[in-house]
Amino acid sequence: MSVAFTKEESAETASETLLPDRPVSPHPNLVTEAGLKALELQLQQARQAYDATATIEDVNERRRQAASPVRDLRYFAERIRTAQVVPDPTSIDTVAFGSTVTFSRDDGRVQKYRIVGEDEADPKGGTISYVSPVAKMLMGKAVGDVVSVGNQELEIIAIA
Repeated sequence: MSVAFTKEESAETASETLLPDRPVSPHPNLVTEAGLKALELQLQQARQAYDATATIEDVNERRRQAASPVRDLRYFAERIRTAQVVPDPTSIDTVAFGSTVTFSRDDGRVQKYRIVGEDEADPKGGTISYVSPVAKMLMGKAVGDVVSVGNQELEIIAIA
């Protein structure tokens, strides 16, 4: 829409109030129970941030401040709508969505990750997305199996 048809001060102000949508993955939106709760909390926080902008008197500043929460509201509402909750695995025989897998690398490092949905993945926090290269290679494998990821081999030493 042209700035001439809005009450914006300038094209710059208009662009600040219409942020592009956050990218949504083309993969199925698999989540754990905790992942769904985290999405619901983030949606609630976005609503609170949006509601807080209502007290801003200057209309242009209110629009600028509301832009990010509005974008987050759209994103989290869509992610909750498309969420497919996957129950925790019932077996520890093979690596599956929701499994915590411990593996050793060629260089001797031992790492432990839980395989979760994309929105809940936090490698520093011990979780990786089920669509990550490492998770893809580990899924369906058992303790003792060795997989190649890039130029490294990973040996599964535990599944929980």
